[in-house]
Amino acid sequence: MAFVNRRMELAELERWWQRDRPRPALVWGRRRVGKTALLQRFASDRRSVFHLGSGRTEAGELAQLSRKVASALPSTLRDLATSPFRSWEEAFEHLAQQARQEPLLLVLDEFPEMMAKSPELPGVLRAFLDLSAGQTQLRILLCGSAMRTMRAIQEEWAPLYGRFDLALQVHPFRPHEAAEMLPGLPPAERAIAYGLLGGMPLYLSWWDQLATVDDNLAALAGTSSAPILLEGDLVLATESREGDQVADVLRAIAEGRTKHQEIADAIGTDPSRTLRDLQELRLVERLQPVTEAARSRRRIYRITDNLVAFYLGVLGRYRDEINRGLGPTILGAVRAGLDDHLGRPWADAFREHLRRRAAEIHAETVAVGPWWRLGGQDEIDAVVLAGRDRRPVLVGEAKWARTVNGGREVARLAAKAAALGDVGDLRFAVCARDQVTDAPPGTLVVTAGDVFG
Repeated sequence: MAFVNRRMELAELERWWQRDRPRPALVWGRRRVGKTALLQRFASDRRSVFHLGSGRTEAGELAQLSRKVASALPSTLRDLATSPFRSWEEAFEHLAQQARQEPLLLVLDEFPEMMAKSPELPGVLRAFLDLSAGQTQLRILLCGSAMRTMRAIQEEWAPLYGRFDLALQVHPFRPHEAAEMLPGLPPAERAIAYGLLGGMPLYLSWWDQLATVDDNLAALAGTSSAPILLEGDLVLATESREGDQVADVLRAIAEGRTKHQEIADAIGTDPSRTLRDLQELRLVERLQPVTEAARSRRRIYRITDNLVAFYLGVLGRYRDEINRGLGPTILGAVRAGLDDHLGRPWADAFREHLRRRAAEIHAETVAVGPWWRLGGQDEIDAVVLAGRDRRPVLVGEAKWARTVNGGREVARLAAKAAALGDVGDLRFAVCARDQVTDAPPGTLVVTAGDVFG
């Protein structure tokens, strides 16, 4: 899988590296989001030791780390092949000695896996940092996918609290970033791939850019062992913990139960903690009309990960029959339902595009989001608010259609926007996959070429 983008994250890491004897950095994010690839790219042109934890015993982890150090830093200080590290204290002290004269990067990837077998490791690292401060150029970077553990490391009661100079969360690619992984596709097909797979680099790498959409669907979702089905199962399993209702909450939302009480009724218990965790993981988001106060009663929950939404919302109804071998005949029905599914991620991508262009739309843009009236009526895909008074300056609609008549859409938008109150001069935006025709002067026209270009 080719490494693309991550320019912002690499810049953050570079700023950390350039500090004078920086304290450790912390990098975390969901599985499959590309953390390891990011750190390997960052470490590739630096003197570094890269160790990936895998749940070994403490002795096994130290033996593997010893081999990595011996390979990366041949030294006469110690023959690590015959005398591996016997403790984490020994390992840190050895590496500190190796970094006396020039910087050395130590990456401990999947740090929670190491903590599971060595619970004292954060305390050992804290003691090492306190004792070696100012005496070594060792730069330590901790990385992990266990989101709860990585958050806990930073909490006030934790041994390493306050000892990080960088805390970087890695997120899935945004639409224009995902496009860099799909250079062989026209923009409209990039929109389809993104709408089905989302912004995870690994998922996007599954898409065969030389094959048709139908062939990709067959390969990715047509059998019981297809990647989307296996990955959907894995997400639901790995993000759960004892007492959680992750799978139940996600299924309830996918079935249209989007309000807190509706979710509670569906799963039979209070979903508040699980919803908070899912929002932290960016699997779920809490939406409300962009003009509403923070504690609006018109809040709804929605699955934000496109692959999970497709897995539960579209494939879920056919899963049993796909397992029984009917995938090839079911794919026609799945294909026929794609337009209904892809409208939501297309509107999300449109809003993200408006955020990227926020300064062009208005110099004082403060928010971009959807809007709807009580009961879900007169929904507007995007309202841009500007200034301290949060006044609407642009309203926009995204249609999952190849061609849209801009004049008709602007007329509809104007009628719905009247419910926003006295908004003064208001600009309109219309988004279609390939073309917007007959748009009135001043209309912001957006296509897949703009969003995924």
